[in-house]
Amino acid sequence: MNLKRLKKTAPFKVLEFSIVYLIVSASGFIPLRIMKVMSHFFGDVLFFISSKRRNLAIDNLSRAFGNEKSDKEIKYIARESCRQFFFTYLEIIKYRHLFKNPDGMNSFRQKTKNIYELFKKAREIHDQSGGCIFVTPHLGNWEVLPHVSAYVGIPLAVIARPLDNEYLEKLIYADRTSTGQILIPRKNALSSLQQTLRSGNSIGILPDQSTMKGIVIDFFGRPATTTPVPALLSIKYNRPIVVVACCRKNGLNQYEGFVSDPISPGNYENKKEEIFRISKEMNLQMENIIRSYPEQYLWMHNRWKTYKGKRAIFSERK
Repeated sequence: MNLKRLKKTAPFKVLEFSIVYLIVSASGFIPLRIMKVMSHFFGDVLFFISSKRRNLAIDNLSRAFGNEKSDKEIKYIARESCRQFFFTYLEIIKYRHLFKNPDGMNSFRQKTKNIYELFKKAREIHDQSGGCIFVTPHLGNWEVLPHVSAYVGIPLAVIARPLDNEYLEKLIYADRTSTGQILIPRKNALSSLQQTLRSGNSIGILPDQSTMKGIVIDFFGRPATTTPVPALLSIKYNRPIVVVACCRKNGLNQYEGFVSDPISPGNYENKKEEIFRISKEMNLQMENIIRSYPEQYLWMHNRWKTYKGKRAIFSERK
């Protein structure tokens, strides 16, 4: 039996669930500083063992910052990006109980006043717009944002990729739904997103991954397939796009938040041009935040992937 088939069997799913459950349970007793050491270890293993991911990260960074940073700096950021990737998930596990506890959230608020104050701004945009479209790149700890949104009173629906292991899915997503978040399966998510906006709620999307069904927009100066969904929804429902992010500062439990000014649809004569304008501004806002914390971005993802024999939904060129 090959590995792909093995993963679909009930015994493997139970074993996988048991391992993750033990890790989640033990996380409550492991200090965050130890988790940071663990993430450095696992990140370094990934960086040195997986030449594919290492070379991809270095190539992406070289193309993005080649004229601004030395080869040594590029390699450092690539290696640190691998470490931050693991730390993000260990941090999420560590905080799984915190976000269900009001006292815990108050403690988190005291340590992250910047984020809380910024999300009061996000709440104002939500209230004034009757719901909006929050987008964030895979930067820092993007999983913190829905919890903070719920804490400040923003009703939010986020897209989540269903897991192959139904036991793991219940374990991982239970805490998120308990705080009032609505999870929308990624497959065929568009109708649910539209319903959410029509009901006056906001939606959350991570739009910085390559997609076969996309439009081509520059990202760090290179053409990248970009989902047009945020722009399409913005135009159809006259809702602003707001770029948000949560990045780690020096020291544990210290974060810096980002909430952009609204990117609102305007009066236009050509819908396609407006989709490109909004999408360009969205990419630019994400790029500006990433430049502040490049070591916390997911550079090992093939963001600039091309699809052989596939064309973008439509081109900016007439």
